[in-house]
Amino acid sequence: MSQPKSNKPFIELTANEVSSLWSSYLKSSMEQRLFEYFFASSENGAIKQVIEKMLNHAKKSITELKEIFIKENLTIPHGFTEEDVRIDALKVFSDTFILYFCFDLTHLSMSTYPVAISDCTRSDVREHFQVNIVFSVDIQNEIVDLMESLGVYLKPPQVEMDSDVEFADTMIYLNGFFGGSRPLNAPEIANLSRIVHRAQFSKMIFVTFSKLAKAKEVKQHFSKGRDGIEKVLDSLQEVLEKENIPISASGDYTFSDVEMSPFSDKLMLFFVNTCLGIFCFAMISQSITSSLRTDIVSKLGKISDDMKKYYGLGLLLAIKEKWFEQPPQAVDRKV
Repeated sequence: MSQPKSNKPFIELTANEVSSLWSSYLKSSMEQRLFEYFFASSENGAIKQVIEKMLNHAKKSITELKEIFIKENLTIPHGFTEEDVRIDALKVFSDTFILYFCFDLTHLSMSTYPVAISDCTRSDVREHFQVNIVFSVDIQNEIVDLMESLGVYLKPPQVEMDSDVEFADTMIYLNGFFGGSRPLNAPEIANLSRIVHRAQFSKMIFVTFSKLAKAKEVKQHFSKGRDGIEKVLDSLQEVLEKENIPISASGDYTFSDVEMSPFSDKLMLFFVNTCLGIFCFAMISQSITSSLRTDIVSKLGKISDDMKKYYGLGLLLAIKEKWFEQPPQAVDRKV
């Protein structure tokens, strides 16, 4: 990564930049440990190549971030270490499930890095996030192509759309609770199907992690997450089924029971709180703002409230277990 030119005045990092860099370090640190195990346990050559690229990029990102932290005299986050992964653990996830895992992580990158770069002032920080965005786009395209070639890509619904240009002329367009509600529009179909696909993946993560976790309270938390996601699926699939909108589902969300977990409870809880949690809220917020039928908005609002409670409990659990690494904070000037 190129350094700021010497003829430019030195610019201190803003609070937004420190926050984004700190979060990026934790994310890359988690990804490195996940990819190390995925690379060691995967068997498909093409999938292994994708994992290797993502692993190398995570390592490169961590190195660049460390350089920035050192240059700014900031404490380097602890993140995740060799203690959080057992590379020699038996294979838990099928290769296809691993590919879905990698695909999910690219979605997190695509939802966080653009926001990060929009808040950046310093050229070196902007360059760091720009490189991450470009890599995320490229690797996501590669994963989609690979999924399609393997026949495992979960395509969004393809439905016949009304081709006439029309303008809503009554408030009935918003109605969804009572009889005579209009058909779903394209944004509503897209958002609901996106959440359902995400929920299907999340459910299997919760099922798997509840089996792998060692601590009883962590196991129970993941099991509770599974139950909550099942309610989400039941609620949204009911809407789609009434509209005869087909939703594809994976037949390879499979895993093997093993005695030794490849991941620490700390890492799994962090993945749930960040990857599943943050991205979940982004999806639901987008869906609420682009959905116009009152029944859909009501369902999404209920899901959002339930998720807030659940992920709030996940944060409290991380604090209780002393796994929550505090973000950098301002000096207390009230003392």
